[in-house]
Amino acid sequence: MTAPRMALRAVLIDLDGTLIDTAPDLAAAANRMRAEFDLPALPVARIASYVGRGAEKLVHRALTDDPDGCVSGERFDRGRDAFFRHYHTVNGRFAAVFEGVPRALEQLRSAGLKLGCVTNKPREFTLPLLETVGLASSFDAVVAGDDVQEKKPHPELLLAACDRLQVAPAATVMIGDSINDVLAARAAGMRVVLVETGYNEGEHVRALANDDAVDAILPALIDAAAFIVRSMRDHSA
Repeated sequence: MTAPRMALRAVLIDLDGTLIDTAPDLAAAANRMRAEFDLPALPVARIASYVGRGAEKLVHRALTDDPDGCVSGERFDRGRDAFFRHYHTVNGRFAAVFEGVPRALEQLRSAGLKLGCVTNKPREFTLPLLETVGLASSFDAVVAGDDVQEKKPHPELLLAACDRLQVAPAATVMIGDSINDVLAARAAGMRVVLVETGYNEGEHVRALANDDAVDAILPALIDAAAFIVRSMRDHSA
């Protein structure tokens, strides 16, 4: 990791694709929504590629089967209501915490770092999901997509988390799985480490390897935690 401008004090972590594989839940809800429009089900991997810009964007993409798709106001309202209704019934049912995540969070906490979860997912789904999978108590702050005006890739989510944690962005590193996390971290003035477990809107995260804003791309959160802790030790030596 590049020598920090300030000693590291906090880690912000994305949810979907970084902490938890939520694609099965999201696909179930999206396909139930599509069924209400007499549309055929889409593969889980296809819907996973539409994840990353928040629930509302997912509704547009899932209804059109197009990453740039947009539906009319009335159709969107009906789709959003259906998606939210179905997602409430499946949230946490099929999702799985990635291997090593609890141990990774404990390593970061043991290194004296504050932890925040930052996600574009609405709060009404975020907190119940973290509770269901047993991760809620691991975080000092949780900032969801509807807690602020702008979602990632805008930096507002990350800056709000820093404010709640009472740490400077320059003393913070973001762990995520997509270009949205990179753009948000860069705009917020913090470092970023990526993991390969997520979705990145259908593109492999390794495509970002040459981005100067990315400190490292690692297989999973447990590897990212080890990298961060090791970097802290190297910097303090």
